[in-house]
Amino acid sequence: MSLSRFYYDPFFSVDDFHRLFDQAFETRSQSNNSNAVSSAKRPSSLVPRMDIHENAESNTVTATFELPGLKKEDVNIDVSDSRLTVSGQTERSPEHKEEGYAVKERSFGKFSRSINLPKGIKDIGAKMEDGVLTVTFPKTGQEQAPARIAIN
Repeated sequence: MSLSRFYYDPFFSVDDFHRLFDQAFETRSQSNNSNAVSSAKRPSSLVPRMDIHENAESNTVTATFELPGLKKEDVNIDVSDSRLTVSGQTERSPEHKEEGYAVKERSFGKFSRSINLPKGIKDIGAKMEDGVLTVTFPKTGQEQAPARIAIN
């Protein structure tokens, strides 16, 4: 019996991890007479990709979320208890049909992503362009009441 070594790969994402397990279980459950092209299924809950960048010169933090195919009306940004939550829902078009797919990788449904904010942040800005949501806020601030942020 051979042992495989696990090595650290900085480009191995959580999606890759889910895909690895999905492929393992899909292979065990598939029948041998299936002629469709096999593709890894995405996890049922959507998690938008996010980058967080701190700018020491301007004392700001910028969180960038990938939300392809969504308009700003489809996205909610809420702030409560020093947590910023980006949420929304993607939907299939009404003319979508289930049959005829060889590969099906796009995901649809509700999503939510939260990040902790420093205490007291008041000046939070958000803009959305070409499916990319950018939220900017200062690194420090005073206490804040729950609020909803408008997307420009």
